[in-house]
Amino acid sequence: MGVEIFVADEQSVVVVDTIRWVQLAKDVLKAEGVRGEAELSMLFIDETAMANLNERFLGRDGPTDVLAFPVDEDIVEGGRSPDSGGPGPGFNPPSIAEVPQMLGDVVICPEVAERNAPLHAGSYDDEVALLVVHGILHLLGMDHEVETEANEMEQRERDLLERFYRR
Repeated sequence: MGVEIFVADEQSVVVVDTIRWVQLAKDVLKAEGVRGEAELSMLFIDETAMANLNERFLGRDGPTDVLAFPVDEDIVEGGRSPDSGGPGPGFNPPSIAEVPQMLGDVVICPEVAERNAPLHAGSYDDEVALLVVHGILHLLGMDHEVETEANEMEQRERDLLERFYRR
């Protein structure tokens, strides 16, 4: 099965080419060494929904352009905690090697991306491409809290965009 990307466009304000962003995500994950069974979700949501997530999870007011929610749970034999309490008689749990690696969710607000694009990445598509890559790198453990990490993450974003978006 390989890497699976689930995408949902839950807004109707800005057109989103979901197929294009799924392909970019697959290319980035492959380039970053994600192999075997892995799952990632990409959600495109409106400003109200993004503002709610931003407030709830980061304590910040208003919508942002992208949020990444990595799945930090450890896989345990029999399932993911807390579901590993007992699936019932006759259940033969898959081995840990057979359980898909759940990477997490990348949530993008196209309205914010469209507004930020002229002063940031250029076009709306350039901005969304950057947000897809940025969100995935967060899921894979990169961050930009300190300057050295930020520089490394920005360089990796440029490299990946050059390889898979601006070809």
